[in-house]
Amino acid sequence: MKCKICENESVPLFIRKVLNKYDVKYFHCENCGFIFTEDPYWIEESYSSAINLSDTGIMDRNIHYSRLTSVLLYFFFDRNAKFLDYGGGYGIFTRLMRDVGFDFYWEDKFCENILAKGFEFRHSDQTKVKAVTAFEVFEHLINPVEEINKMLKLSDTIIFSTDLLPVEKPKPEDWWYYAFDHGQHIAFYSSRTLKLIADKYQLNVFSFGSFHVLTKNKINLSIAKFLLRLSKYGIFLLVKKNMKSLIWDDHIKLETKSGS
Repeated sequence: MKCKICENESVPLFIRKVLNKYDVKYFHCENCGFIFTEDPYWIEESYSSAINLSDTGIMDRNIHYSRLTSVLLYFFFDRNAKFLDYGGGYGIFTRLMRDVGFDFYWEDKFCENILAKGFEFRHSDQTKVKAVTAFEVFEHLINPVEEINKMLKLSDTIIFSTDLLPVEKPKPEDWWYYAFDHGQHIAFYSSRTLKLIADKYQLNVFSFGSFHVLTKNKINLSIAKFLLRLSKYGIFLLVKKNMKSLIWDDHIKLETKSGS
């Protein structure tokens, strides 16, 4: 089977039971390090609930990534620009970023927008945003290159999260991120995979744990990583203090819209 990232031939890695009922084949690309499943025929069943029941970390994760993203955008991008959260789930991240003061919008083909209603992203021929975020999205992609192409048509910066493969390919029983129980994780990336993607699109790439950035921008990595480390301390509060929260403006906008 051809690799979905670099199109080199991949090799069978293992077979594992998914959703406690389907024997699914997993493949590994020796060229770029990508691991992926066979065609995910079970995926519709996996998404009977868009957010899987066992995702108890959803709130903590959104808060964590909103702080990292706020620091990154504030110091290295146009903080007053428009941004898009791609695969935005219930709208938690979009609402958190608007609360800080960043003009974020939501888009998700598979999930209901609950917390960011009124801020759905509208496509047009001229639509561009300063950055696209995609948190806990990449591991769900059936055709990663196709989705990356869509994101890059909207912006030349993608900020996303996914747990990278360890240097040694993990055995099925040794890595929780395979997530066989819900079957929604079907694509797994190594640092080598991200480097190949960056080279393909002539982008710069850097990672901070599970937080990754693909961008045309030239960012001083030492400074960026130093500031991101400080995001768990006072620097996020400094960013929040210097931004103008959109909470009240959004309230007025939505109140006016509902009353019209």
